[in-house]
Amino acid sequence: MANGGSGSEAQARTTAVSLADVTITFRLADGGSYTAVQGASLDVADGEFVAIVGPTGCGKSTLLNVTAGLFPPSVGEARIFGANLSGLNRQSGYLFQSEALFPWKTAIENVAIGLETAGTPREEARKRAQEWLNRVGLGSFGPRYPHMLSGGQRKRVGLAQVLIRDPKILLMDEPFGPLDAQTRQIMGNLLLDLWSADRKAVMFVTHDLEEAIALSDRVVIMSAGPAARIIGNWKVELPRPRDISEVKLDPAFHKLHRDIWQTLKDEVLKGYAQTGGG
Repeated sequence: MANGGSGSEAQARTTAVSLADVTITFRLADGGSYTAVQGASLDVADGEFVAIVGPTGCGKSTLLNVTAGLFPPSVGEARIFGANLSGLNRQSGYLFQSEALFPWKTAIENVAIGLETAGTPREEARKRAQEWLNRVGLGSFGPRYPHMLSGGQRKRVGLAQVLIRDPKILLMDEPFGPLDAQTRQIMGNLLLDLWSADRKAVMFVTHDLEEAIALSDRVVIMSAGPAARIIGNWKVELPRPRDISEVKLDPAFHKLHRDIWQTLKDEVLKGYAQTGGG
């Protein structure tokens, strides 16, 4: 396995997420079982941005769901800042590919709702929600409902909705997948700006290897399923701060992309064959 590790700097920091020999098996309706992930071990340091890449159906999202505490591993252990994870991971925020905005609430109401349900007075929640809308470039869009916003604008609201609660760990599952290429690049740069201001541990799932390299400190590769494994771990030593369009012109970016693709391409072909090319 190619291994860049997390680097001595990351190892010196507190470990935010530790998945140790995690196996995830689901029971099927016919009484059988399906092993999605087999023996996966992954540490993510506090403040580290880790991208997870692999073919469709390889268990990337399943690892995020275990980290979020949505269900426990069948075998192995999940630890958050050194403590065994039992139940929901209250220190994480989860940004899904599908939108989680309430269509009957305005942008500012959607951003504020997480604080309000946690007991923050409405006026204070709205004030902080407006501050976050400002930070994501939507300061004047607070009164608009989701159907009045573009796809990229809705993603910005969703990002503010998650970050306003100040999670210590940010879980992102193909968050920019539905967007066009230009909007994805804009959202990627916005994410990097917000992350640089207050570095959280990030686990970012994507099918896009270029996106993974451009954003992250480390790229983790998973094999095709079933019983997917972690088969590659590359450190991204491109300098920060980064602009996504500019970093992709760096010769070091292209070399890293070639190196990772040598491992990833076979797994993508396996996954493609297993799904019948769908």
